[in-house]
Amino acid sequence: MSQTVDRALSILPLLAEGPADLGQVATRLDVHKSTALRLLRTLHDHGLVYRQSDQRYRLGARLFALAQEAAEHLDVREIAHPHLVALNEACGHTVHLAIHEDNEVLYIDKVESRYPVRMYSRIGKPVAITVAAVAKLLLADLSEPERRAIAERLDYPRYTPRSTPNAEAYLKELATVREQGWATDLGGHEESINCVGAPIRGTDGRSIAALSVSAPNVVVTAEELLTLLPLVRRTAEAITREYAGTTTPPAA
Repeated sequence: MSQTVDRALSILPLLAEGPADLGQVATRLDVHKSTALRLLRTLHDHGLVYRQSDQRYRLGARLFALAQEAAEHLDVREIAHPHLVALNEACGHTVHLAIHEDNEVLYIDKVESRYPVRMYSRIGKPVAITVAAVAKLLLADLSEPERRAIAERLDYPRYTPRSTPNAEAYLKELATVREQGWATDLGGHEESINCVGAPIRGTDGRSIAALSVSAPNVVVTAEELLTLLPLVRRTAEAITREYAGTTTPPAA
């Protein structure tokens, strides 16, 4: 990177801390004020910084517009897929990626298990929203009024004796998921299938997708599947960092 570009880009994180005057910018960059002024004027011309009436500079509205536009065009499936493949290679079980859209939670990607006994699922197919781990993760991140409104309009099919029975039980489970940051479906949809999942977060910290690992209990017990939780969470956090551009370290 050229020295001029490097210096110009160094101004942006400085102004992210708050407005700064010409002298502060020059001092931070260790350059003459004339050089700092030239860089600021260039950034100002592109709308990336703005000069206030007090002659201090702050980040410009164009920068926020660009960030929003970039976020809207990020394809979480494209970013997540290599991580899903790596997770599948590490554990061998079915890996899903899901999103919440139009009042449904849908699978948008899947990496199939390497074992001959597998669960049935299909990309584009809605999940069982009252029991699926990915659904709990995505709905748990909504506001309390939103969670309650959704919970009260859902039906609660008794897929198995472990299925969520009613709205109050569902809200209680969503509160637990919200607090702990991960979710399970241990025989709630199919008695023979267990699942553990973690959220993928966007630039605002809200869940924009969820991933899960699922396996029949003839292949691995629920207890054994739960030992994969740290790996599942690290994978979700790696996708989050790449998607949101954060540098948050992975969970232990």
